[in-house]
Amino acid sequence: MIMKIKAYLAFDGNCEQALNFYANLFDANITNKQTYKDSKKDIPENFRSKLEHAELKGNGIDIMAYDASPDTPLTSGNNIHMSIDMNDKEKATSIFEALSKGGRVHYELRERDWGALYGRCTDQYNIQWMINCTL
Repeated sequence: MIMKIKAYLAFDGNCEQALNFYANLFDANITNKQTYKDSKKDIPENFRSKLEHAELKGNGIDIMAYDASPDTPLTSGNNIHMSIDMNDKEKATSIFEALSKGGRVHYELRERDWGALYGRCTDQYNIQWMINCTL
């Protein structure tokens, strides 16, 4: 049996902006982009241009995301973290700086006792990230 588990991120109206940021940062592509335009859901007209579903793929990333409809309130919490494993210190530093800019650093990116460069932050879209770079 083959199983693949993927993250599905929910946003509060800024999904496309966030995915564009991540696509640029991770050199990935946004695919399967669908808006609420033709959806039969009862949502406000001004929300029809928002993303009902999209995927970000390439260069080791494969996540799904959407803008939660107005009748689906989002509660940001700390129950999920996106984790990036890599082996390039320079790239790890660059990604951590980009993700934490406009957000919040929880653990500075620095060498840890398990032999890795590690840091944790929440980005400007309120998504939590962990960077772990083997040394």
